[in-house]
Amino acid sequence: MIEYVLPGEIEKRSFEIIGEELARRGIVLEKAQEPVTKRVIHTSADFEYAETMCYSPDAVEIAKRLLLAGADIVTDTNMALAGINKKQLAKFGGTVHCFMADADVAEEAKRREITRAAVSMERAAALAGTSGKPLVLAIGNAPTALIRLHEMLQEGIYTPDFVIGVPVGFVNVEAAKELILADPVPFIVNRGRKGGSNVAAAICNALLYELGR
Repeated sequence: MIEYVLPGEIEKRSFEIIGEELARRGIVLEKAQEPVTKRVIHTSADFEYAETMCYSPDAVEIAKRLLLAGADIVTDTNMALAGINKKQLAKFGGTVHCFMADADVAEEAKRREITRAAVSMERAAALAGTSGKPLVLAIGNAPTALIRLHEMLQEGIYTPDFVIGVPVGFVNVEAAKELILADPVPFIVNRGRKGGSNVAAAICNALLYELGR
């Protein structure tokens, strides 16, 4: 049966359906995490995220506090950059950065025989040092970005303020996520192979929309 819903009510109805489906499955989400996990499900139509999303203690509140204080977001894809609500972020003094397409990043990655994502995380660390602003790192594509963040933390070079780690794929994806799960940093991570730039953007937007309520 076709359900007739006014255009302005489609998102609201979608979240109602998500809530109904979660209830049928007997899944109860932690209150603070609920808006984030539900928006990821809304973006992906995949209820497995209700079981695989992992949050460090007080992760949602910490991320919201950082964004409210004007934190910038650094992401590993231009797709996530496009998907994050920049107007909402700007209300709190933040901007979104993606270094992946920068010519100097590509040149350095080629010279060092590492990925552009790894170099981009080094750029993020440098940005944190020069701007003095907190950063939320939203990784939706490249596990090497998470690996480099872990390495810099271990080396004492850079300690991330907050990591959203939801890269998608097969090579080192699960292992890279497990590194962040074990690191002493605030995080939102999806265990397993699933994720993506759309999921990273959805998490950022869920946090921003909660601040706008």
